[in-house]
Amino acid sequence: MSENESNTPDTSLEYLGIKNPSNTYWNLSPAQLVEETLFRGEGELSDSGAIMVDTGEFTGRSPKDKYVVLDDQTRDNVWWGDVNHEFSSEKFDRLYQRILSYLQGKDLYIRDAHAGADTNHQIKLRVINENPWHNLFCNNLFLRPSATELENFSPEWHIINACGFRADPEIDGTRQHNFTMINFTKKIILIGGSAYTGEMKKGIFTVLNYLLPFKKVLPMHCSANIGKDGETAIFFGLSGTGKTTLSADPERNLIGDDEHGWTDTGVFNFEGGCYAKCVDLTQEKEPQIWEAIRFGTLLENCRTFDGSSTVDFANTTVTENTRAAYPIHYINNAVEPSVGGIPKNIFLLTADAFGVLPPISKLTPGQAMYHFISGYTAKVAGTEAGVTEPQTTFSACFGRAFLPLHPTKYAELLGEKLKTNSVNVWLINTGWTGGSYGEGSRMKLSFTRAMITAALKGELNTVDTTIDPVFGLQIPVSVPNVPSEILIPKNTWKDQSAYDKKAQELAAAFVKNFTQYAEFANEEIMQAAPKVKQNA
Repeated sequence: MSENESNTPDTSLEYLGIKNPSNTYWNLSPAQLVEETLFRGEGELSDSGAIMVDTGEFTGRSPKDKYVVLDDQTRDNVWWGDVNHEFSSEKFDRLYQRILSYLQGKDLYIRDAHAGADTNHQIKLRVINENPWHNLFCNNLFLRPSATELENFSPEWHIINACGFRADPEIDGTRQHNFTMINFTKKIILIGGSAYTGEMKKGIFTVLNYLLPFKKVLPMHCSANIGKDGETAIFFGLSGTGKTTLSADPERNLIGDDEHGWTDTGVFNFEGGCYAKCVDLTQEKEPQIWEAIRFGTLLENCRTFDGSSTVDFANTTVTENTRAAYPIHYINNAVEPSVGGIPKNIFLLTADAFGVLPPISKLTPGQAMYHFISGYTAKVAGTEAGVTEPQTTFSACFGRAFLPLHPTKYAELLGEKLKTNSVNVWLINTGWTGGSYGEGSRMKLSFTRAMITAALKGELNTVDTTIDPVFGLQIPVSVPNVPSEILIPKNTWKDQSAYDKKAQELAAAFVKNFTQYAEFANEEIMQAAPKVKQNA
């Protein structure tokens, strides 16, 4: 492949201080990047045509090693603490110079891309990679400019991913040898010491989470789809709550599976692709993802069956966080461009393993903000002997690790949009019914789908409701195609006093978690907290 094969007229990187690279390859096609990866011995083809690579030491993000440069722009805006670790401008500049030296003599792969399908809120992005498969990931996950747009491309933000560079904590001031560094003033994301591609995706998500609220655009860690009548729905939920499964509706078209913005006119996808978990993937369970794993798709940390090139998706030898990165047009019902109107319905998904929360309930704007900030689910304990009690998990705004601003900033913006547009917000419990994990049973997917369908069709707008005495939620007393006896959680428990005790335990966990946000929360949000008995 010839040097400087390019859709870009200016192939110099000296404006970034990058000098004397061995070769620079600009905006190569997926086929060329696959060829480069194979030539360099960094991957192998599966029988589906997807290329398989290993990310090495890190098979997931490293949130403790993510830094934000502290300067005049960020000092009073960023939510400093255990999510956003501060890093001085001086240390950033020294580390940047060391990376520039490291990149000399390296082959570099450059990708020009967009983030944000709404052109009014789009950022132009240039990514510099030392691995061709990293560049393939960026081709798949970010929005791909047209040939005309590339002719005079002028990037606003840069990602410089020197994954082979290992920081020295004593010299560089990092916690360990890997890092992701965001400089909002210089508009640079600096990555080193980790080859996990998700650091690039989530780095840009963090940037948009910072920039957009100042423009009254709500950034959201959610999936979104659109009905045949043009009606948009949004799904929030942490891992294991069914966000991907429930938003993948054959009767609706996909806007996006992970990152979106909400403007005054509608919802838009930040990305141009999907980064799907593929552990235990089967054609029956996830047919759309299964069909998307073909030539051009990047598979991370997967293994094949012995003696074949067929991927064994049940194999977690490397990690349970096996991933497939593919462009969104590999999903046959994805809309183009990835935009939709103002949502009529929002679903907050939780897998409550305590069996306390109702399978469907309607929230007031105050409750929506409270539960949005809480970002609750309950994870079932692992295989450790004797451990059966579920564990509460809270992640602010369903994406705490990616919030540069205080969570209440996003919640209040959500509240404004809910009230302005009269949006229905539903809390959906895909977890346990009839008791906690170990006693009750998981809510049937068919029932959950029926509840969501009924909400989307407006069939619950006039149904009588009853109020949950602890959480204050409005519970419909009937839902088409769903047994009415499962709608009130307490009625599904054999021991109703045990339910009352468990409900108080969960309510107390909510209140305790929220204390870290209470100082900045308004009265409407605080009034939506569950009611905990003083002697509970």
